[in-house]
Amino acid sequence: MPMRRALGSMPLLALPALAQEAWPARPIRFVVPYPPGGASDFLARLAAEHMSRTLGQPVVVDNRSGAGGNLGTELVARSAADGYTVVLGAIGTLAVNRFLFRALPYDPDRDFAPISLIGIVPNLMVVPPQLPVTNVEEFVAYVRARPGQLAFGSIGNGTSQHLAGVQFDMVAGTRMIHAPYRDPAQVNTDLMEGRVQVLFQSISAVADLARSGRMRALAVTGDERVPAFADTPTLKERGFDITTTGWFGLAAPAATPGPVLDRLNAAVNAAMADPEVRRRVIESGSIPRAGTRGAFARFIADETSRLRDIVRASGATAD
Repeated sequence: MPMRRALGSMPLLALPALAQEAWPARPIRFVVPYPPGGASDFLARLAAEHMSRTLGQPVVVDNRSGAGGNLGTELVARSAADGYTVVLGAIGTLAVNRFLFRALPYDPDRDFAPISLIGIVPNLMVVPPQLPVTNVEEFVAYVRARPGQLAFGSIGNGTSQHLAGVQFDMVAGTRMIHAPYRDPAQVNTDLMEGRVQVLFQSISAVADLARSGRMRALAVTGDERVPAFADTPTLKERGFDITTTGWFGLAAPAATPGPVLDRLNAAVNAAMADPEVRRRVIESGSIPRAGTRGAFARFIADETSRLRDIVRASGATAD
């Protein structure tokens, strides 16, 4: 009888150890370390909506901006590695910020498991409509004749907009002043009114302004033309190999189990392959781009190596 009672109690005693929760069994928190309304937020919400359907659980976007993306990214780095908290990684948080901040509150390589790219965000090179240039070559000649007198705006040190301007100076042999802004709307206004002479701005932030003639588009950064501005050449086509673009991808705390990472990767890839998602991403001026976990890890490593010299040449810090 004692043995029978002991055997009868085994399933209850063993249940916590033997039963494993099927993942996902509850909503997934998708931290976006930037404010609502920008390209990062747009891409994250598109991906999250489709991933919710694929995974059978809500994927809830949580904007946690601050410190160049570091606040929200650190939050995820310190979260449980169970697949229920993920982050939108970016050129700043996973590549550039390590060169800008003396004490980054997380390690981009050690603390995260890359899941997949989501999208590439090329920058549109735009000038005021009153500037007497109509193409990149004329702009270069105009700036070379005025060394140190003209300014390019950006939305802050270490952003893709800033680094594209630095790389432009390096490649084109020009010398411009960097004018960082906190407010993307203000930098756009100052360009249109001629207080800064060029922006390398996210296409989604200036597309309507360029199409309406309030800005003049000269080129796009990156390796390929952007369907939203199909008639606008790349800087590379014009002989200036300036490929700095924004990019965003999904990452999780480093110790997240491999099978969970694989499910998340499959959900991201399904989202970026969906025709409606692709259409909306392309119309916004971005390029949908997903792939394997390993491919994203290699992409981050390559971008980190490539951008190191550009950051150092800029002399920029964020402290």
